Amino acid sequence: MKIAILSRNPRLYSTQRLVEAARARGHTVRVLDPLRCYMAIAPGAFRLRYKGRELSGVDAVIPRIGASVTFYGTAVLRQFELMGAYSPNPSDAILRARDKLRCHQMLAGEGLGLPLTVFGDNPDDTEDLIGLLGKPPHVVKLNEGAQGNGVVLAETASASRSLIEAFRGLYANFVVQEFVAEAGGADLRAFVVGDRVVAAMKRQAGEGEFRANLHRGGRASPVRLSEVETETAVRAARIMGLGVAGVDMLRSKRGPLVLEVNSSPGLEGIEAASGVDVASAIVSLAEARVLEAGRGRPRRPRRKHRA
Repeated sequence: MKIAILSRNPRLYSTQRLVEAARARGHTVRVLDPLRCYMAIAPGAFRLRYKGRELSGVDAVIPRIGASVTFYGTAVLRQFELMGAYSPNPSDAILRARDKLRCHQMLAGEGLGLPLTVFGDNPDDTEDLIGLLGKPPHVVKLNEGAQGNGVVLAETASASRSLIEAFRGLYANFVVQEFVAEAGGADLRAFVVGDRVVAAMKRQAGEGEFRANLHRGGRASPVRLSEVETETAVRAARIMGLGVAGVDMLRSKRGPLVLEVNSSPGLEGIEAASGVDVASAIVSLAEARVLEAGRGRPRRPRRKHRA
């Protein structure tokens, strides 16, 4: 099977692990910088070129598209899809997941638990908007932030107002959420591949920090999810249309609350904490889907000949 990995940096841990896993299973794999891919679009004639050469015959594409290149990266992925390539995370699903407001609306529409979230545009409505959340602390989040960037804790109502005014002054899209104190500065990351959770970890925020992201100094440890937590993670990924997802949840008195559904979850933290070969699970999913569609034939892993 011919696999393309869309990644701006081939040296990243997640990219390297996917390359290793694909090659170990006997596939041809190539890392492509999505910003160096360019396309020609015509009825019934979709073409992609990379650094002056034609891209064709790709069976599966595994996207590792960063938030800063979402628009162009998903356009490239969509072109691959139109040319018949399979992706565990389709372009439209990535766009849905990247929009936090849309994601929350879709999850809530299916009855999944999440922190109370408010959103408004007019400054005249700010006071009432904050009132809908109740007493602070409140969490203000940029709509398209990642790895804890653009997530700020407001300890008082006046701080919430100031942050909202500042974000509006920057013409930023953002949501405001209740702060779930009983989570104790910890969250859960469930790594969904296909229709199951293949690995999970608990992330604990560092001292003086409320964000549990590993990029923010959070500590990771293996965790056993409850049946409800597992079901919530799988449903969240399915609602977003993602075959590979990192579903972040809080443990609360009213059950698991979904914080985010990440369409490009990192592998380093989850593999280290859980000891699970997540990269191979992702490649295995691609193999199975390509075979089901009759688009390719995976090669058998290479075996060393005995002397």
